[in-house]
Amino acid sequence: MTSHFFLLSGPVTSERLSWFEESLKFYIIQIYPESLMYRTTTKSPVFTFFLTGDALVSLEDPETQQIWSMILLLRSVRIICDRKELDLRGISIEHLMMKNPNQLIDQNALAANNQPSFWNDVVTQVRQNRPPLPPDSIGWLQIESPYMHRSAWYGLQFLFSALESRFSVELYAYLDGIHMGHTGQSPTESENIGRGLEDLCDQAGKQGLTCQILACSRCATARGYSTWDDGKGVIISTCTIKPFKIRDMNAMIDRFECSQIIISENAGSIQFPGKGSAPSFDRAEQTSTAPPITILITKSPYSTEHAQGAIAFAATCAHQGILTRVVFLEDGIYALTGNQNFCPDSVAFNIQDLINAVAGNENLHLFALTPSFQKRGVTKNKNLNAVMDIGYPGLGKILFYLPGNVQADHQRVLIF
Repeated sequence: MTSHFFLLSGPVTSERLSWFEESLKFYIIQIYPESLMYRTTTKSPVFTFFLTGDALVSLEDPETQQIWSMILLLRSVRIICDRKELDLRGISIEHLMMKNPNQLIDQNALAANNQPSFWNDVVTQVRQNRPPLPPDSIGWLQIESPYMHRSAWYGLQFLFSALESRFSVELYAYLDGIHMGHTGQSPTESENIGRGLEDLCDQAGKQGLTCQILACSRCATARGYSTWDDGKGVIISTCTIKPFKIRDMNAMIDRFECSQIIISENAGSIQFPGKGSAPSFDRAEQTSTAPPITILITKSPYSTEHAQGAIAFAATCAHQGILTRVVFLEDGIYALTGNQNFCPDSVAFNIQDLINAVAGNENLHLFALTPSFQKRGVTKNKNLNAVMDIGYPGLGKILFYLPGNVQADHQRVLIF
């Protein structure tokens, strides 16, 4: 069985659900059309959406609920909800469950403490895709700060559940995610993230597993983390807890060259069939065994660091030989509109200059989803020739077709 899954914890708009729907339809029609004619079997491909946090609201909102109903007409789709988060938000999904009793799941399997655990369900899906071949590891990319965002706590729960399933664990802190490791955290009304990271490393050691936490030195420096180099390439800081290692971003991307599954608060893992059993799309310049990465930029530039950070992350991956595709969609397409210019004395790049600066990398391919332009009544800057326009079929090919020259069993999808 070829099994794909997506974890969604942030707000899910009707626009986002629409491109999910179109991509899934593309896959079913182009790669698995027999599922439209016969009853789904255990050997059929399965798309699993794991929903927690604000993503659960989309199951109750009338506009997005209608699109979920259309997606659930595809019998190979199932949705697993975080029961505790449903209860926390007072969300009812009874209407959808009555219509789709076998596809919408609101009860989670029991963890070792005999309590239901949504995150154990996520890790079980990872284990299903990766038979136990120790030593094996699993990773989480954190880009949001703790306390202001619940995603840091989600990442901790995911990694604790991974330990329970005998995975070694890795955390990669990028952008505001580096605040997870600051010393002296002492919240009065929420879980202590810093102490949680220390407990995570302690438990891993007791089980004979490894726990590696890497933070981007550029992001740390920008945020005032006092650091110095010990002369041997190790960056040391007095601002972080002991397990937290601030390193050059290349050290973090080294881990992305390995085959472990890596997710974040909004991410996916797409399994590739055996080579030669499916059409290919796009191509790495050289043969690579690293899982390709598709980064979906969904936020407008300048208001936050998401777009710029995503491009910098993508460029570093590509520089280290990982086939990396960047797709601008939703509000992310505003990075491509108009002629954008900073004032002459600014030290910052405008986003279009940054795109042109990285576009020459042979392992970095840039795309823009045309329906996102059409929805907003804007057009792409004609000078951005390196960014290829695609429609829904093009997005489907990027997500589900095995790229040429890539020898990997899955690809990672990260939503910025």
